[in-house]
Formats: sequence, structure tokens, C-alpha cells
Amino acid sequence: VHVVESGGGLVQPGGSLRLSCAASGGTFFNSYIAWGRQAPGKELEWVAGISNDGSKTYYSEPVEDRFFISRDDAKNTVYLQMNNVSSEDTAQYYCGIGSRWATTRGQGTQVTVSS
Repeated sequence: VHVVESGGGLVQPGGSLRLSCAASGGTFFNSYIAWGRQAPGKELEWVAGISNDGSKTYYSEPVEDRFFISRDDAKNTVYLQMNNVSSEDTAQYYCGIGSRWATTRGQGTQVTVSS
């Protein structure tokens, strides 16, 4: 299974954006899915995860209460709703499968927060 991230773009501070992570060549069924990001000059960091059945979600401290992860297994898609974004959220965003999500991530989608 490969993943394809989309939905990035330019957004103003305080704005919202929804990223999508689609499965290609398979399904996300019964898999933990994670979102991570890498800002310029910084290491890749995990930001959110969702359990295999969608009953549990997990967030890193910098995004908690602003970002929300969800999944639609019928569409083989996981979403990351980003609210009240700031310049600190500017990064390439990736999704991946399982606890070793970083090794299965796709090409990513760029999010730039700027006025």
C-alpha cells in the first residue's frame, strides 16, 4: 500500500486547511495511520495519529486542540484538519502507515502559513 498526500497550500495565519491521505494499491483497513511534518532545517516530527478503528486519536503538544485527525475507511482516506494555523505550522506534511510511519510516507504536501 502506498500513500498519497494532498490538500496543502498557502493559508493565512489563523486560517484552516484540510489535508488528505489516500491509500493507493491497497487499503488502510485495520491500520494505525500517522501524520508527520518537516519544517525547513528541522527534523521530521510526528504530529498526529489515529487508531486502526478510529476510536482513538493522538496529537503532539504543539498541535493539540488545533489539529484533528479522522478517517473514512470507505474512502481509504485519512484527514488532518488544521485550524488556527501559525507560521510555526509551515512544513511539508506526510502521512504513513503503522508505528513506522516515517518509512512508509509519501511525497508529502506543502503547507505554507503566511499573510
